[in-house]
Amino acid sequence: MSDLDLTIIIPAYNDAHKFDADVAEADAFLERESLAGELLLVNDGSTDDTVARARNLAERYPRLRFVSYEKNRGKGYAIAQGVKVARGGIVMFADAGLCVPYEIARIALTMLELDLCDIAIGSRRMRGSVKKAQPLYRRIGARGHKMLVHLLGVPGYISDTQCGFKFYRAAVAKRLFAQLVTDGFMFDVEIILRAVRDGCRILEFPVLWSNDPDTRFHPASGSFKVLKDLARIRLALWTGR
Repeated sequence: MSDLDLTIIIPAYNDAHKFDADVAEADAFLERESLAGELLLVNDGSTDDTVARARNLAERYPRLRFVSYEKNRGKGYAIAQGVKVARGGIVMFADAGLCVPYEIARIALTMLELDLCDIAIGSRRMRGSVKKAQPLYRRIGARGHKMLVHLLGVPGYISDTQCGFKFYRAAVAKRLFAQLVTDGFMFDVEIILRAVRDGCRILEFPVLWSNDPDTRFHPASGSFKVLKDLARIRLALWTGR
């Protein structure tokens, strides 16, 4: 039995300048929705004052727990650490920067409560979903990425693998993330492919999304790492890992 209704995981890497707002909004959402929940802020080896600021926030927000480690490992690893200790019956993660208003979470929670799916994925590809768009070069890169992941085996009906607003039944999340071999940005693709292989039901839902220009993804080095990670994911799934 889960102790709580919902766990909200917020991964942070040198985001001390902005995650106060994320914690405040996530806490307010739990209060408005009368949900028994917790907030997990996961420090992915930050070198700014994330640790000190997170500890101060934990004194102000009783729902907030802080998970931290010294070496930067990547977003996928950070979320996996949060999933490991999550106590909610549903586990979600949201990128720092309030790219998606927490009110949108009610759509995904309803889908899971009605047993329509096991995983609910926010999508920026539905009409009207983008409030503030990415730069052109990022949009072009996203189209190429979409083609690659569909060739890798991501179902055609999944239009957006990378939106940082996803929800899982806790048992599903703990099983899938325990198998994760991708520490960085491509963890989303790996989790989807593992979920498909396990027969999990995945549905998308529309979000209202604003681009955060404070990105950790660098087009040159990042693109090479994306290809490397996709090859690693394919190998891991092919070998049954």
